[in-house]
Amino acid sequence: MNHIFDFFIDPYRGTPALFIVLEAIAFVFGILSVYYAQKENILVYPTGLVATIITVYLLYKAGYLGDMMMNFYYSVMSIYGWWNWARKKEDKHVVAISRTNTKEKLIGVGMFLLTMLVTYLVYTAYGYQLEIPNYIDIFTSGIFFTAMWYMAIKKLENWTLWIFADLITVPLYAYRGLGMLSLQYLIFTFLAIQGYRQWKRSLDNKIQTA
Repeated sequence: MNHIFDFFIDPYRGTPALFIVLEAIAFVFGILSVYYAQKENILVYPTGLVATIITVYLLYKAGYLGDMMMNFYYSVMSIYGWWNWARKKEDKHVVAISRTNTKEKLIGVGMFLLTMLVTYLVYTAYGYQLEIPNYIDIFTSGIFFTAMWYMAIKKLENWTLWIFADLITVPLYAYRGLGMLSLQYLIFTFLAIQGYRQWKRSLDNKIQTA
């Protein structure tokens, strides 16, 4: 039990109190954001913005550029998603839960590949010597970017991508000694599974009543 406690505490010894508080705030708001997402509640975006803006700063200070870019993109995409989810026509929301079509799948693949390329170029531009964790970071950045776009347009497949990338990110952050973030992504995984089930149930009900 002490080993588990030390795993979460040791990386924060000597860390400025401000950084610890900011990470705790990002932790709480990040979980709230995923919770609201599974409920199809527009509060997913303001809560997500708080978490991602703080995380961008923390990751920049830590030097994890791929993760920093990913969270910066989250912030930008959150603004778009907020606007898109809020759109109404005749008092009904314009964007509804649906599955991706062929065109959206192809755009998603293109976005995944482009994101990996850009993240790689950012690392090399800053002169980083890439190691296995960095390549994993590049790969998951591509998945997360695509998942965020799918969420903004309310595609069921966003949850599949979140689950897959979260499962990779949990041990990655644990390896880096970021215990709080590792725990956060573990919680994200369970919330994403619930989110998939809830969105699929909602979509199935809509199809049955159509």
